[in-house]
Amino acid sequence: MGLARYVLRRLVSLIPVVLGVTFITFFLSRVLVANPARAWAGPKAPESVVATIAAHYHLNQPIPVQYAYYMRDILVGNWGNNPITGRAVISEISGYFPATLELAVTAFLITILLGIPLGVLAALRKDGKVDHSIRFFYLAGFSSPPFFVALVLLIVFGYYSGLLPTQGELSPLLRPPTHITGLYVVDSLLTGNWADLRDSILHLILPAAALALTYFGLVVRVTRASMLEVSQKEFVKVSFAKGLTNRIVVTRHILRNALISTTTILGLILGAMLGGTVVIETIFLWPGIGFYAVQAIESFDYPAVMGVTFVFTLGVVLANLLADIIYAYLNPRISL
Repeated sequence: MGLARYVLRRLVSLIPVVLGVTFITFFLSRVLVANPARAWAGPKAPESVVATIAAHYHLNQPIPVQYAYYMRDILVGNWGNNPITGRAVISEISGYFPATLELAVTAFLITILLGIPLGVLAALRKDGKVDHSIRFFYLAGFSSPPFFVALVLLIVFGYYSGLLPTQGELSPLLRPPTHITGLYVVDSLLTGNWADLRDSILHLILPAAALALTYFGLVVRVTRASMLEVSQKEFVKVSFAKGLTNRIVVTRHILRNALISTTTILGLILGAMLGGTVVIETIFLWPGIGFYAVQAIESFDYPAVMGVTFVFTLGVVLANLLADIIYAYLNPRISL
């Protein structure tokens, strides 16, 4: 019951965060443009269309009233329509979201598989050649902006060597796999479409690697620092004094406790990946929400911008909630 109450408290505390972020974004979208209805309708649209848009989105009402209507519509699934395509925003986001989810989850797995082992190895080889090499490697990725990392990978492994594809989710000559989840790799695997599976994995490597290399340095750094801190605790010395092997002490005692801090960082990273794929998706023409957001901003599609912001906010909030749950599992005293 302690963990359940802890999760419930965390859920309640996240509600003001969602409301605050959505209100700030909503407020900015209304005040940055003198006439949002005209911007949505386009410069050549007749006044009747502008008036219809203003009435539909309650733009003649005070900002708090507009926001109340907006949140009501969000909760019932009415996220507005794209003024260019005429399609529902929630339908368009649903079509773009699986690509972003596939990219973010793959990059997140690479970050874990690369960051935690390297952090442990750096801590075990503290101040040695291995430690210095690992620190140089992760600092180079961490200090480089995402667009630079993406361009380097694209030029080296795409244009010069031709080893990997550089655009999109799938080659134009192949048909997308049967839609089940919207994730090309998963759908190809479930339907036994091996040609699509191989091709979609090859298309996923570069953007996922570029996104992972931007963040994995944080995991290495925090894991290394936590390992070194925990290794100085009294219970670790007692474990060695009891005659436990080095492997058991490291894996069951030092690493388990060190992962508490790493888990917090991983929650932040997952949220950042879900909401921070704009640059990567633009460079690799990856058809995800980030790519969709850029198009929405360029066309002054405010309903789409607000919808994307809401999805990104939910992604960050849920990722941090997951991190809190894992954190409480690793350290049950937190949920008391």
